[in-house]
Amino acid sequence: ACKCLYLVLSLQVLGGFPGIFGGHGIQVQQQRNLSLHEYLSMGLLKDAGIAIPKGFVAKTPDEAYSVAKEIGSKDLVVKAQVLAGGRGKGSFEGGLKGGVKIVYSPEEAKDISSQMIGKKLFTKQTGEKGRICNHVFICERRYPRREYYFAITMERSFQGPVLIGSSQGGVNIEDVAAENPDAIIKEPIDIIEGIKKEQAVRLAEKMGFPANIVDEAAQCMMNLYNLFMKYDATMVEINPMVEDASGIVMCMDAKINFDTNAAYRQKEIFDLRDWSQEDERDKDAAKADLNYIGLDGNIGCLVNGAGLAMATMDIIKLHGGTPANFLDVGGGATVRQVTEAFKLITSDKKVLAILVNIFGGIMRCDVIAQGIIMAVKDLELRIPIVVRLQGTRVDDAKALITASGLKILACDDLDEAAKMVVKLSEIVTLAKLAQVDVKFQLPI
Repeated sequence: ACKCLYLVLSLQVLGGFPGIFGGHGIQVQQQRNLSLHEYLSMGLLKDAGIAIPKGFVAKTPDEAYSVAKEIGSKDLVVKAQVLAGGRGKGSFEGGLKGGVKIVYSPEEAKDISSQMIGKKLFTKQTGEKGRICNHVFICERRYPRREYYFAITMERSFQGPVLIGSSQGGVNIEDVAAENPDAIIKEPIDIIEGIKKEQAVRLAEKMGFPANIVDEAAQCMMNLYNLFMKYDATMVEINPMVEDASGIVMCMDAKINFDTNAAYRQKEIFDLRDWSQEDERDKDAAKADLNYIGLDGNIGCLVNGAGLAMATMDIIKLHGGTPANFLDVGGGATVRQVTEAFKLITSDKKVLAILVNIFGGIMRCDVIAQGIIMAVKDLELRIPIVVRLQGTRVDDAKALITASGLKILACDDLDEAAKMVVKLSEIVTLAKLAQVDVKFQLPI
């Protein structure tokens, strides 16, 4: 049950697409996915033989001016390169409204870029933290006759990839799906057999492409599917795919996510990752090979095993507490990884207490104990730590903690451990509210 629950977490929280591909019994559990900037995704499309507007990236306002002159058009679009949806309706610190702007000269491109580069963009997806814009993508403005929506993703109910299309492109597709579900057309693909031209043609016709360019649209979809498979993508989204005024099928925008599990064979793609667009803790977790998700609570959790981590979070909630994170150190964690895990947990200033819950099967309890001791000493922790250890070498672990001389609260029963850590977090919270300087001095 715990593993099933984790698959749900993977889908809802991590943005993964777990499922069984092609009915061939290959079950894949996805992790957090890599997302690339638009200009990089558009470059991949161009390399795949897909028509896109002429454009270049710029890192400074002066580069933006040079790029705009090189394109040679007085009708240009400046797009902030921020990994968040809703850029067009966002706002920059400094006052500029909108992360996608139409300009009519290189000078104007330079001016608008100066108001974007180095500034944070705030959208519905970024929230109040915003995300820094380090680049702008400047491209020629095209005039589409019709706009369509097209995407490829993994879908559990179809047991593999699915093509998704709609005649209503260039708008928020979630709104279209909610208001008019029949406007969303799906075409499942057998992952073993691959895409067939008749499938792409059928989808293009249903999407409403004119008869004279149906074959061109179908070829574009097939090229996108080949790109999807080549780079181990979990999603390719084109919004909009258009019939240009000149009568060609063109992709005006691109968002591509990549499966983290494929990083070992997609090294060139993963080297393009922009960590400035992600939580610093995600970067640290990735370096330490830890499964970490920051949450909104004040009780830090360090657990081995995804199912046990979910159960630990649930039992904290059951007793009135709020977990500050999901953190699974896995079955083969080292002392260094445990220390890094504590650094991750305590980097969140909201954390007022920590619950360590380890069931030693593959994972040895004495290794966890060594990591806890090292972390407490190195980080000079002054918040309460409750430790529940069971399983392989648990007696050795308890002996190590006792011999360390550190005041770490041990508890063999998970229910009692959860009650204890919740009470301790409440004490620290009340002390802070009353402005009472309460410290949990761990060294005895």
